[in-house]
Amino acid sequence: MIGPMRTHRLLIAVCILALLAACGRSHVIRESATHARNPRIPAGERPIRVSQPKYGATVVVQRGQNVYRIATENGLTALDLALWNDIPPPYTIHPGQRLRLYPGGQGGVAARPATPSATKPAAPTAPRPAAPAPVVIPATSNIGWRWPADGGVLETYAGGDPTRQGIDIGGKGGQPVRAAADGVVVYSGSGLVGYGELVIVKHNEQWLSAYGHNRARLVNEGQLVKAGQQIAEMGRSGAARDMLHFEIRYNGKPVDPQQYLPKR
Repeated sequence: MIGPMRTHRLLIAVCILALLAACGRSHVIRESATHARNPRIPAGERPIRVSQPKYGATVVVQRGQNVYRIATENGLTALDLALWNDIPPPYTIHPGQRLRLYPGGQGGVAARPATPSATKPAAPTAPRPAAPAPVVIPATSNIGWRWPADGGVLETYAGGDPTRQGIDIGGKGGQPVRAAADGVVVYSGSGLVGYGELVIVKHNEQWLSAYGHNRARLVNEGQLVKAGQQIAEMGRSGAARDMLHFEIRYNGKPVDPQQYLPKR
């Protein structure tokens, strides 16, 4: 779905993420026929919707594990884990890969470690790098934000609440979903179940916005969009009713969209 260059643009967009961000509802990888790659979510299991990064921590992939399982076991969304480690769709990982559990830093997924020979002495353990400073969210933004859809707010953002990392805007199926600011489309697809038909727009090196649960996507990756331009049709893909799930992220961290959107 997304080639290496498109994945790189998405990483830059989220600035983690160093970074897309990120984004929406449950961050579950699309199912496939191969259970080890994309397993079915157990009935009644509620996916994590906002990550709690573990700065400086990594995990080594074990046989039978996948992105979704590793993410949820470590308090992360599958989307963030994939983006932080430059894992492109279909999000395949291999035993022995070392995955970063936090945004930022250089590079993506670590190479599969080589097995040392029995006669070769073990390399000394490198000191753990200092944890990066937490992302400081600015009180204001230099982006001229606009509301992405008409309609009332059904659910508000709540910092630290894993079920509320953006806002849900009610409406009717087919009504316009518009770009909240000028930018470039860095993701347009449905590869993440729970987001439904998802569009992500990068506005600059720090800010991006995400638009989930659409009925139809009207833009392609790499396309430039203007504030107020229609980019999708509202729908209920991955949701129980027609709505737009909207997020704003700063350096990959979800923020309260209503702090930056015009008052109404």
